[in-house]
Amino acid sequence: MGMVLGKITVETPKHEVVHTGAGYEVRKYPPCVAAEVTYDPAEMKGNRDGGFTVLANYIGALGRPQNTRPEKIDMTAPVITSGEPENIAMTAPVITSGEPEPVAMTAPVITSDGGGQAGGKTVTMQFLLPSKYTKVEEAPRPTDERVVLREVGDRKYGVVRFSGLTGDKVVKEKAEGLKAALEKDGFTVKGPFVLARYNPPFTLPPLRTNEVMIPVE
Repeated sequence: MGMVLGKITVETPKHEVVHTGAGYEVRKYPPCVAAEVTYDPAEMKGNRDGGFTVLANYIGALGRPQNTRPEKIDMTAPVITSGEPENIAMTAPVITSGEPEPVAMTAPVITSDGGGQAGGKTVTMQFLLPSKYTKVEEAPRPTDERVVLREVGDRKYGVVRFSGLTGDKVVKEKAEGLKAALEKDGFTVKGPFVLARYNPPFTLPPLRTNEVMIPVE
């Protein structure tokens, strides 16, 4: 019932709040290691979120982990998409005794749009791995060659939090308002917004936690 009622019981990424503005905050996130897959949605039957299954298989969310140890990694929150707020179905894996030792995975999952809709355009999706992994060589190595591990440096985001559904209109309004507030307060926007969703899609909308995040200097 916790997930239905919006309770966040999984691990979320550590960060430092470096500025609090009118209805938003600026956060600094430390370096981490990311697992990512880049693909053309047309090759996933037009599914822009097709890479989710590839990465879920890497961490063992859908069965035996597809990495060389093999090591199971918990799915966590939030799921982050960039550019267009399309739904990603997020499920929590069940870990039973006798399976490989669980490794907590920190969020977010990041989807970067190569531009436009499915068909000729690529999408990159990321899972950020636990903070104990500081170098790529420390993380479990994928057996699927489509999954690439890379180190991500520290970064800052302006963030606005809201509840409810994440339709295009609502998210666009949140992003425009956040961008205007950041620029008014002297921050330089470094790229497009991303949408972070902390709850599974069956969570009651008023109890959902969402964030629009914009990279800043």
